[in-house]
Formats: sequence, C-alpha cells, structure tokens
Amino acid sequence: MEENEPKDNSSGGSPVNAYAKYTGLAVQMIVVIGIFAFAGYKIDEAAAHETKWVTATLALVGVFVSLYLVIRAVRD
Repeated sequence: MEENEPKDNSSGGSPVNAYAKYTGLAVQMIVVIGIFAFAGYKIDEAAAHETKWVTATLALVGVFVSLYLVIRAVRD
C-alpha cells in the first residue's frame, strides 16, 4: 500500500457520521415529545380542564414513542 492512499475505515465509520446520527436522534426525540405535549395542551385548553392531565399523559406517551424510535434506529 502506498503512503498516499487513504486507509480503509470500515471498522465503524467516521466519528462525524456517528455524531450527526445521534444528534439527529436527539432532535427527533425533542420534536416527538414536543408535538405530543403541544397536542395535549391544546386538548386541555379546548376542554377547559383545571388540571392539565391530558398534557401530562400525552407528553409521557411522547417519551415512550420517542424511546421506541431511538431504540429501533440504534438497533439498525
């Protein structure tokens, strides 16, 4: 192998690619949880609930959905 040839990095890819992948997953989690929490807030607002239980419930559902999506993406 000559000195000018690039080395094969097939062992795990570039660290920049991994950083971009996991940053994208973090942004995806924030967006999913935010959408669920916003939907719950709007439902609570429309129903004029004193206790924001729909917001809390949908935010928790958003956490579980986002964790499912992250686990599925990491396994691939």
